[in-house]
Amino acid sequence: QVQLVESGGGLVQPGGSLRLSCAASGSIFRIVAMGWYRQAPGKQRELVATLNAGGGTNYADSVKGRFTVSRDNAKNTVYLQMNSLKPEDTAVYYCNVRAYYSVTSWDDYWGQGTQVTVSS
Repeated sequence: QVQLVESGGGLVQPGGSLRLSCAASGSIFRIVAMGWYRQAPGKQRELVATLNAGGGTNYADSVKGRFTVSRDNAKNTVYLQMNSLKPEDTAVYYCNVRAYYSVTSWDDYWGQGTQVTVSS
């Protein structure tokens, strides 16, 4: 079993910054990818940014140039640095980790979600 613990959400004014963190622990054999998704009220969950084991990144068009995903391999922790925040970034942000828990078996794991509110 893999556990994810998120932190770093909160209330910020437009143009401000926040940094989200997500630490993975438990029966991790090998991490394939780590990243962030978000879900705003009345909308479907959407990809924000992902980072694969090879260092490749993928960003939603709406956050390119403003958000940066990074990872501390030693700590199995993924970060999301969010700059120039906009009211439309308001959502619950979920950490996602795709990891092998044995040599041949993998699964997707989700954090509990952290609220990000951008408002003046």
